[in-house]
Amino acid sequence: MSMYERLIKKEASIGVIGLGYVGLPLALEFGRKFKVIGFDISEPRVQLMQDKIDPSDELDSSAFEETDITFTSDPERLREASFYVVAVPTPVDESRTPNLNPVLSASHTVGKVLGKGDYVIYESTVYPGCTEEDCLPILEEESGLKLGEDFKLGYSPERINPGDKERTVTKILKIVSGSDAEALDQIAEIYGAIIEPGVYRAESIRVAEAAKVIENTQRDLNISFVNELAIIFDRMGINTRQVLAAAGTKWNFLKYQPGLVGGHCIGVDPYYLVHKAKELGYDPQVILSGRRVNDGIPAFIAKKLVQMLLKKSKNPNHCKVAVLGVTFKENVSDIRNSKVADLIEELMQYAIHVHIHDPYASPNEVSKEYKYSLTAKLDDDYDAVIVAVNHALYEGYDAAFFKSIMKESPILFDIKSMYKIEDPEITYWSL
Repeated sequence: MSMYERLIKKEASIGVIGLGYVGLPLALEFGRKFKVIGFDISEPRVQLMQDKIDPSDELDSSAFEETDITFTSDPERLREASFYVVAVPTPVDESRTPNLNPVLSASHTVGKVLGKGDYVIYESTVYPGCTEEDCLPILEEESGLKLGEDFKLGYSPERINPGDKERTVTKILKIVSGSDAEALDQIAEIYGAIIEPGVYRAESIRVAEAAKVIENTQRDLNISFVNELAIIFDRMGINTRQVLAAAGTKWNFLKYQPGLVGGHCIGVDPYYLVHKAKELGYDPQVILSGRRVNDGIPAFIAKKLVQMLLKKSKNPNHCKVAVLGVTFKENVSDIRNSKVADLIEELMQYAIHVHIHDPYASPNEVSKEYKYSLTAKLDDDYDAVIVAVNHALYEGYDAAFFKSIMKESPILFDIKSMYKIEDPEITYWSL
């Protein structure tokens, strides 16, 4: 009996390791077709999910309905599974070096419970070769089993877009790959059971890994290009968004916009490819150049604001600035890898007094992650306001509102160009 047949008859279970913004939606969707064991090392997170609460605040309680899923923090429960999906984070450390500890730790966990005939599929973003060169040896050592003879291996990169209510996990074409033809067929059939557009069969695990890591590297480079244009056009006194709108009338012009590049993917994934390239003796030029541009945008914005404050005879040391939005992107609660935090640090380097406002973020998490306090209610005497994240709750703000929270000679920085402010009393600037 094939793995798919065992799963669809619920004679075998799927184990999902890591229940964050990638693993939980996937586990719940698998749970509508198959029997699932959802494993996470965090007991508090598991307790929330047992109460039908998404710790990432992406899904409502209805997403947990009609699913055959058991949530646990006990790794021994994973022995009940036969098809393992590893969906743990793969961040970088402070030196921008890939931190493989979560995925390697997950490999040890799975290896200890792996049995003959089982499958292990990785979804975490890694560099090409990581699954077979770094994770597979751990699986074999912990289990005493051999790939091909005893178990199968696969890689199916996640394509979750946090905050996107339209392109959810089942609506996005899925890349799948396997350690051999049989593995590929079974993995494709199992994922195909929940993915509406179907699956794309990559020729090898390394191809699938490479495809994932360049998806976000490509976006990173394109955004870095328009960010560099924003820096150049700012010196020329030209509005970058107007330039991009005009150029975008050509059919083959790619419509990227400048901005702060944070999050778990675009600002992180390129370093995985860079790491592997350097191991092979090649020092990437274009990829690292794009990273330098994007990493430098918070400092560019802070310096620009200081220059504008000084032009209005305002001493930055005595200025109070409100930053609206601290999450890594719009309409989500996740604050990790937020470039707004870098912007706040840059502002503080100039001794500017910063108030941070974000109705989507958790005050406790912001305090724990960045040591900042969130302002629940905005004051009425800011020298400048920076709208850093285009949350839906900020869309209705107009010139009258901004003037109501600022004092004389107000400055508005609209990072994402949410507004069309033409009030002569407000100095308006956008990236």
